[in-house]
Amino acid sequence: MKKKIVSIFLTASMALSLCACGDAAGNTAAPAEGTQTGDSTTVSDATADNEATDNVAGEKETIALKVWGSQTDQELLKELCEKFASEHPENDWEFEYGVVGEADAQARYLEDPAAAADVFSYPDDQLITLVQADALYEVTRNVDEIKSANAPGTIDAASYNGVLYGYPMTADNGYYLYYDKSVLTEEDVKTLDGILAAANKAGKQVHMDVSNGWYLASFFLGNGCQLTLDENGKQICDFNNEKGLEAAEAIRAFCNDPAFVTGDDSVLQGGIGDNICCGISGPWTSASIKEKLGDNFGAAKLPTFTCGGKQVQMGSFLGCKVLGVNTQTAHPVEAMELAEFLTNEESQARRFEVLGYGPSNINVANSDAVASDPALKALAEQSQYAISQHVNGAYWTPAEAFGAELEGHSTGDLQTMLDQLVEQATAE
Repeated sequence: MKKKIVSIFLTASMALSLCACGDAAGNTAAPAEGTQTGDSTTVSDATADNEATDNVAGEKETIALKVWGSQTDQELLKELCEKFASEHPENDWEFEYGVVGEADAQARYLEDPAAAADVFSYPDDQLITLVQADALYEVTRNVDEIKSANAPGTIDAASYNGVLYGYPMTADNGYYLYYDKSVLTEEDVKTLDGILAAANKAGKQVHMDVSNGWYLASFFLGNGCQLTLDENGKQICDFNNEKGLEAAEAIRAFCNDPAFVTGDDSVLQGGIGDNICCGISGPWTSASIKEKLGDNFGAAKLPTFTCGGKQVQMGSFLGCKVLGVNTQTAHPVEAMELAEFLTNEESQARRFEVLGYGPSNINVANSDAVASDPALKALAEQSQYAISQHVNGAYWTPAEAFGAELEGHSTGDLQTMLDQLVEQATAE
C-alpha cells in the first residue's frame, strides 16, 4: 500500500520412538539441516534428537537467541520469552533483544544476515523479498496446527508459492466501514445501496478514497478478479476481464451518486459525525473516529454492492505481521519453537490485551474481548473476504489514475481505461 525448537527433552526410548513413528501430529519430518526444499532451507528433527541425547547425559545446553521487535513490543516480548523459558527448563536460555520494527526488518536483515536476529517480525509485504534472499526457514513443524489456528488470509500472507515461511502474529492492517449510528442502522450498512439511500435521505455523505489502489481493489476482488504475483514475482492483474468491467461499472455508479465523497483519511476523520455518515478506513483512524462519534460509533465489515445485477461482497487486502526464523541461526529448532510460542493463542491474546493488536488466531479473534472492540470485530469479519497484499509497485500509479478519473465523473470508455490500467500494472 501507498500505504520455527523444539528442543525436546526425552529419554532414549522416547527418542527412538519418535524416530520410528514420526510426530504425533502426523507432520512430515523436515530434511536434514542445511538441505534445501524448493527455495528454502529446512530443519530436521534429528537436530532435536541429538540435543535430547546430550541432555540425557545430564547437561543443560545454553541456547542463545537474538529476537527483534519494535520499540512498542519490547516489554511484552521479554515477558513472553521469559514465559517460554520457564516452560522449557530442559535448556538454559539467553535472549538478546533488538529494537527493530517490522518496517525495517528487511533492510536490517539484508545489511548483514549473519548478524540479524534468529527470530524477527516483518510485515507480510516483505515476505517475497526475504524468501528470495534465502532469509527465512520454511515452517515444517506443526504446520497443520498453525494453519488451522490462524485466519486463512494470514496463512496466505505468510506463504509463498504455497509454502509457509512464517508464523502469523497479527491481522490488523486492513480496512472496514466506520459509520455514524445516528444516521445508519445495522441493516443499512449491510449493502452499499442501503448506505447510499439512507445517506441521501439524511443529506449526508459516504466517504471512500477510490483513487487509492488499496481501496479501489475492493470492488474488483469482490467480483472475483485477481491481483497477485506469480512464482517469479510478476504481477498478475485481470481487472480488464468481464468481471472487472462489471466492477468498474459499479465503481462509476458509486462515484456518480450525490452522496459520494472522496479524499484521504483526514477527510473522513474531520467530517464523520458532521457531513459524513460513514467511510472506509482501518484501525489507525479508530481512536479519532471514536472520539468524534462517541456513543454513535459504529464499525462493520465492508458492504455488498450491486454488480452485474447481483449483490457482491466487497473484498479487501489484509496485511499482517509475521514472525520468521533466520536461515543463518545456530539454533533453528529452538528458534522455531520460540516463534511458534510467541504467536500461539495465549500469546496473541496477551498481545491484544496489552497492545491492542488485532489477532490472526481465530479463537482470539472470536473471543469476547475482541468482540467488545467494534473496530477489531469488523476487521475480523472482513478478513473472511480479504487477501494478502502480493502487489508490486507497478500497480499503484495506474490504479490511482483509474480511480481519479471515476471520481471526476469521467465518461470515458471503461474497457479502454481498464486495458490501460492492466497494461501498466503488469509491465515489466
